[in-house]
Amino acid sequence: MAHPPPAEQAMVPASTTVQPLLTPPLVRLLAASLGALGSFYLLIPVVPAFVAGTGGGGTGAGLCTGVLMLGTVLAELAAPALIARHGYRTAVALALLLLGAPAVLPLASSWPPVVLGVCLLRGAGAGIVFVAGAALVAELAPVIRRAEALGIYGAAVGVPSIVCLPAGVWLSTRVGYEPVFVAAAAMALLSLWAARGLPTRTARVEPSPVSRRSKDVGGSARPAVVFGAVALVAGVLLTFLPLSLAATPGLAAVALLVQACATPLARWAAGRYGDRYGGSLLLPAVIAVVVGTVGLGYAQGPWAVIASVTLFGAGFGVAQNVTLALMFACAPESGYARVSMLWNLAYDAGMGIGAVGFGLLVASTGYPAGYALTAAALLPALVPAWRERRRLPADPA
Repeated sequence: MAHPPPAEQAMVPASTTVQPLLTPPLVRLLAASLGALGSFYLLIPVVPAFVAGTGGGGTGAGLCTGVLMLGTVLAELAAPALIARHGYRTAVALALLLLGAPAVLPLASSWPPVVLGVCLLRGAGAGIVFVAGAALVAELAPVIRRAEALGIYGAAVGVPSIVCLPAGVWLSTRVGYEPVFVAAAAMALLSLWAARGLPTRTARVEPSPVSRRSKDVGGSARPAVVFGAVALVAGVLLTFLPLSLAATPGLAAVALLVQACATPLARWAAGRYGDRYGGSLLLPAVIAVVVGTVGLGYAQGPWAVIASVTLFGAGFGVAQNVTLALMFACAPESGYARVSMLWNLAYDAGMGIGAVGFGLLVASTGYPAGYALTAAALLPALVPAWRERRRLPADPA
């Protein structure tokens, strides 16, 4: 078949050209996010241990994590307005300062109000990064490759939790708390160079979800509900898996590591194929979470446990990417920060409700029945997941 002459080639639509994903602004966002979240996760297990060791006991240790998450949620609620007013560059730079500058304060004073204040500020920094990061990826990525870009970003920001959570514990027990606090501060503050290259563009944040057309709100709500239900199960497993496997603590550690690796890998894979298959990936993801959860309750032997957490981790990772991409598809660019906020709130609320609810449930049911009931609670989410099967991340609701 003859090739078209040059004049006809010039008329080929520009949309047929594959647009690059790893542009300089996106690379800088990845660098800033890795520094921010590395700092965040490094101290999550270290600060409670530090407080407990300096006289705060278990109550003080628990308050540290509670205040940290309070700061995260409050900042997530405020982040869309902050981004709209000051832009992404300022928002991310502020987040890095909140994560880095207070990190060394416990070395000067272990007084509980000081340490809790540090936790509140650092939680706020993380909350801003959670919202701003996903929203900016959605703005920077070509629409037809948005899910792929979100998959790359999701996999990258999953690395700090895998590496820094155990590293913080290991380092604090071998070199002491001081170097770990200093390292956390340095990781965030040194990442400020990356924030300088982020776009200053701002998006006008809509005041409330009711300002959207009902069709768009409904289309965004379905994946949010599905993800909140999946996050509920995640809160159960990540909190109680070590307790349910207390008889074999080595297996619990391996299982958590497998899950921590499977989730970002699945999130990346879902992004790689999500632009093509979109919502059709959500139903299998929910089913994988259900089967994996039931499997953990009745697993016989270590390989069954590993297979179950692999299924759960894969389903959780796919659900993360697909639901976020579908929610972005329902919003104009001016609503991306709000969509990111809602998604992160669904994540946090689901995790918290799942952990608290299962704690009340398991005392009377035991772990096998508790896991089965948790999986059963996820079954209603199969309906909205089924309804999303024909929607692509680049399509409106």
